[in-house]
Amino acid sequence: MNDRHAQHLQPLNPLAVRLACREERLSSHTNGLAPGHVQGNLVLLPKAYAFDFLLFCHRNPKPCPLLAVSEAGQWALPAMGQDLDLRSDLPRYRVWESGALIDEPTNIVSYWREDLVGFVLGCSFSFEEALVEAGVSVKHLSCGVNVPMYRTSIATEAAGIFSGPMVVTMRPMRAHDAIRAIQITSELPRVHGAPIHIGDPGLIGIRDLAKPDYGDVVSLEPDEIPVFWACGVTPQSVLLQSKPTFCITHAPGCMLVSDWSQHVSVFCYVIHSLVILQLV
Repeated sequence: MNDRHAQHLQPLNPLAVRLACREERLSSHTNGLAPGHVQGNLVLLPKAYAFDFLLFCHRNPKPCPLLAVSEAGQWALPAMGQDLDLRSDLPRYRVWESGALIDEPTNIVSYWREDLVGFVLGCSFSFEEALVEAGVSVKHLSCGVNVPMYRTSIATEAAGIFSGPMVVTMRPMRAHDAIRAIQITSELPRVHGAPIHIGDPGLIGIRDLAKPDYGDVVSLEPDEIPVFWACGVTPQSVLLQSKPTFCITHAPGCMLVSDWSQHVSVFCYVIHSLVILQLV
C-alpha cells in the first residue's frame, strides 16, 4: 500500500484537504492537517442497522461521541462542510462484509448504496491542537506518524447486534503533561473527553505497547507514562464481533476533515428529528 501523507497540505483549509483525498493526492493519516478544524471517524451502515448503531453510540459516548448523522443514501453533509462527499473525501476507507475486511480503497463510489446511513464520530485528533497550544508534547505528531491504537479488555455496552471491546489511543507523556492533558480534554466530551486509563497497559488488556492493533509504534521513554483515551476506531473492533452484512468505515487515522472550527461551540449532536424518525 503506497500511502501518501501530504505534509504540504497542513496550512491549507479543510476543503483543500478533502479535495486532495478526492484526487488521491492524500491516502494516509490526517493528524496535523487543517489545524483548528474538527476531524471525525466515519461509519456507514445499511438503514436496517442504523437505529441499533445510533443506540450503541448513545450508550457508549466515550469511544463513540456522535457529531452528525446523514439521511439514508445521502453522501453530502452540508452542515459539516462545503462540497463534502462521504464517498471520496477521506484518505482511505475500509469495506466490511459479515465482519470480514474485504477492501481498503481510497474512494467508495463503486460500493455506494442508497440505503447507507453515515455516522460521524468525534476524533482525538481534534483535541491534539489544544494540547500543543498548552505546551503539552504530543509525541506521534513530532515523530510524523499515526497515533498507536489498541484493542482492550474493556467491554462496550451492547445495543442490538452491536457489542465488543473498546479501542484506545495511547500518548506517552511526562507526569506534568498528563495532568494538564486531563484538564484540557475533560472539557471536550465530543472528542472523547478525559483519558480512560493511565499507567499499566496490562490492566486494560494490552500486552505489548510495541505491537499496536492499528496505527504506528511510538516509543515510551523511562520518564514517560502511557495515557489512554477512548477511540473512534472502536466500531471497527465491534464489527469483527457483531458481523453486520455490510459496512464501510474510515481506515484508522484517515479521518473526515470538516469545516467546523474547534473554537466554536459545535460539539453537539447534529441529528434532525426527521433523520431520527427515518432510522426508527
